Amino acid sequence: MHTTVAIVGAGPTGLLLAGDLARAGVGVTVFERRSDTSNLTRAFGVHARSLEVLDARGLADDLIATGAKIEGLRFFDRIRFDLSGLPSRFPYVLITPQYNVEHLLEERAVKAGAQIVRGASMTGLDQDSDRVTLTFADGATVTADWVVGADGVHSAVRAAIGQPFPGRSVLTSIMLADVRLATPPADALTVNAVGGAFAFVVPFGDGWYRIFAWDRRKQVSDEVPVTLEQIREATRQALGTDFGVTESRWMSRFHSDERQVPNYRVGRVLLAGDAAHVHSPAGGQGMNTGLQDAANLSWKLAATVQGWAPAGLLDSYQAERHPVGRLVLRSSGTLIRLALLRTAATRAIRNTVGSVLMSLPPVRRKAAGILSGVGIDYAGAPRAADVTLRDGSRLYEALRSGKHVLLTDEDQTPRGYDLRLHVATPQARSRLTTLVRPDGYIAWQGPAAEVESALRTHLGPAER
Repeated sequence: MHTTVAIVGAGPTGLLLAGDLARAGVGVTVFERRSDTSNLTRAFGVHARSLEVLDARGLADDLIATGAKIEGLRFFDRIRFDLSGLPSRFPYVLITPQYNVEHLLEERAVKAGAQIVRGASMTGLDQDSDRVTLTFADGATVTADWVVGADGVHSAVRAAIGQPFPGRSVLTSIMLADVRLATPPADALTVNAVGGAFAFVVPFGDGWYRIFAWDRRKQVSDEVPVTLEQIREATRQALGTDFGVTESRWMSRFHSDERQVPNYRVGRVLLAGDAAHVHSPAGGQGMNTGLQDAANLSWKLAATVQGWAPAGLLDSYQAERHPVGRLVLRSSGTLIRLALLRTAATRAIRNTVGSVLMSLPPVRRKAAGILSGVGIDYAGAPRAADVTLRDGSRLYEALRSGKHVLLTDEDQTPRGYDLRLHVATPQARSRLTTLVRPDGYIAWQGPAAEVESALRTHLGPAER
């Protein structure tokens, strides 16, 4: 079997990437070791920038219908991240289980022509200058022009290409449980940390709740079974109540690491999502960072496959996304370390200093921008605002074409770029013409007279 692009891992990162590639006409096959889909998920929060990414694929509104909107996150009782002022159509975090994200992305990918093979456990990988050969546990082999490892923290692809995963464990013995509650919390998201414990409670929307809980005094290996009483005790310590936990359908234990590979690309193999970086669960940025990895990579890989990519385009994936992964490690790591301060005195200082800082508008905007992803730009490529177009639609609706979008007041449609360019007129007139990349970042902005030169630079030579 041969496929143009093989993606290992059918989580949110792999599925978004597969849908984008298939939509662009690239042959893509996703290999997933799990035989069936599962509702056992750790991610529940979809931040504003990820919702913008999904909006550019026509999926945001359907996902929003499955969850609850939270306009602010409160940490340590007194420090609040206010998201209501975000410069986005989505000034909140959406609370919805990861499997809802996966369902929409898989449906889109399959509809676009992606093949998904389940029960396929990759055991080996070899590559040369022309192609990559994958070997699977059942003895099958697959060749591909390109491979993307989106297979999580224990990535077989990362191991096969010899990439180190430097870092360390931040938290051990984090308990997870899906439970029913006699007296559910009033808020869609409940979280707090009190010295020796923290707890996080979020609804599935079907009467079940997920609890993440940690107790400093009860540190054991991941293999030790979790008891319902341990969940109750840690939750009571952190939140003051266990909300009347009555039963559980699933419990487990895991540890949280801070790690990042040095190289997101080795030859014809690339890494994305948790295969490339992992960090603490604080701030709920894991799935979101992976989705944005995929959005950055997909159009660059499609352009490379189709032969029009400017020199160095695919390598810009490393240049743009590696610093973001490092930033998320730092920000989530800071939150978790602040949550786990041991003494009452240091926690009081944290709360006082944090409250004062978050009362300052520049600090508040910066913090909300990083947490939501809306405030993260690339060097020379800032995030494009979702401007209204003259026909009443929006920029992010125009991005659903999968192409670059040229925003111009001029009556011009550049010749030779029909397959790579969508031309639109903004409602507000501007002296400048703007070229927006398929991932919603600005590639170029300048006078209309320079458009042809800009297109050659960013989209390669015109089609014959």
